[in-house]
Amino acid sequence: MTEQVVTSKVADGMLSVTINRAEKRNPLSRAVLDELRRLFEAAAADESLSCAILRGAGEKTFASGGDLKELADVKGIIAARDMAENAKLALAAVRAFPVPVVAALNGDALGGGAELAMACDMRVAARHARIGFIQGRLAISSAWGGGVDLMRLVGPSLALQLLARSEVLDAPAARQIGLVNAVGDAETSFEATVADFLGPMQRQSPHVMRAFKALAMPLRIEGRVALDHIETEHFGMTWAHPDHDAAVEQLLDRKVG
Repeated sequence: MTEQVVTSKVADGMLSVTINRAEKRNPLSRAVLDELRRLFEAAAADESLSCAILRGAGEKTFASGGDLKELADVKGIIAARDMAENAKLALAAVRAFPVPVVAALNGDALGGGAELAMACDMRVAARHARIGFIQGRLAISSAWGGGVDLMRLVGPSLALQLLARSEVLDAPAARQIGLVNAVGDAETSFEATVADFLGPMQRQSPHVMRAFKALAMPLRIEGRVALDHIETEHFGMTWAHPDHDAAVEQLLDRKVG
């Protein structure tokens, strides 16, 4: 039976989407990205929706980034750029969804997982969750539009710090700089935290939520074409560089050992 790598449901005016690979820390394979794109594009026409939520299965990881074992066959600058462009389409479908999309960070959002979280409009984090643009540790740059989103959300100076230092922030620190919108506490379950955050949105009229999102969209997408092109060009170069191959080999050897 084929693994259902992404699940979804619609209830109470909300689209719920879950990356369903908890046993592997919810890596973003091509199949996962393609299914995310399909689901968000298909649901965009549903005028009964007031909001959407995207989460990872389990309690440890929202998304751990690209599936390195699967992506090992991506060789050279052109192949790397093609891979990045295809993944950008998935994140663009999340970003352009006509009502607000909330990332429920049930656990760590790292590398490409952080980029996916940034494609959402808002982020709610469990107390133990962390978020980090750790691409530099693999000798690559951001690839899927997350670098652009990060620069726009926190400003170029702070975004460059997070990228250049490959910093991993805990949930309270991420909340302090505006990277996440709400953080759970020790007394409240994460499900209750998410429900409390989403409740007011679900009570809004769907057409009103579409109006709010329409107001935000130009600010998120204006000028993106040029910036996304810069990001993709540099990603292709860093992916094809021997430093990246060496970093991946070292990481995989460490996991095996």
